[in-house]
Amino acid sequence: MKKLSIYLGLVIVLFGALYYVNHQSSQAKYGKYANNVYGIAPDKLNPETLKQLDDPNYQNIILPDALDKKIAAKEDFFLYYFASTCVHCKATTPVLMPIAKSLNTDIKQFNLEEFKNGWQQYNIQFTPTLIYYKGGKEAERLEGEQTADAFKAFLTKYKK
Repeated sequence: MKKLSIYLGLVIVLFGALYYVNHQSSQAKYGKYANNVYGIAPDKLNPETLKQLDDPNYQNIILPDALDKKIAAKEDFFLYYFASTCVHCKATTPVLMPIAKSLNTDIKQFNLEEFKNGWQQYNIQFTPTLIYYKGGKEAERLEGEQTADAFKAFLTKYKK
């Protein structure tokens, strides 16, 4: 009985050590992303989302709760729905975000790859989708890849 207790203790210590080593490895791999804007553990994020965490074009992320509050407060705002895995979004974002910056326009970004229920909740059928909300209601949307001129026209149409 004593030997069984010793072996059981050794197995528990080994599993604890393996957990610790694995945890340290994850910290080393994802350490700088531990407190990311998504509030999701880095190892739970899609690898494509992880690649975008340092990209200056993906720094205005809005989370579902904050988005729902903006809509409920009947605010006017632009929202860019994208998926980190979408090739069209990867082509569109580097065009759209510099235009928004040059026009001094705030565009919140919602990642449908991480918050999949947003597809149905916000009636999104394609990515990328840029929507202007007026009084918390959708006023107009642009879907799919667009030219820089199309984005400029859309943004200036609703810019205050």
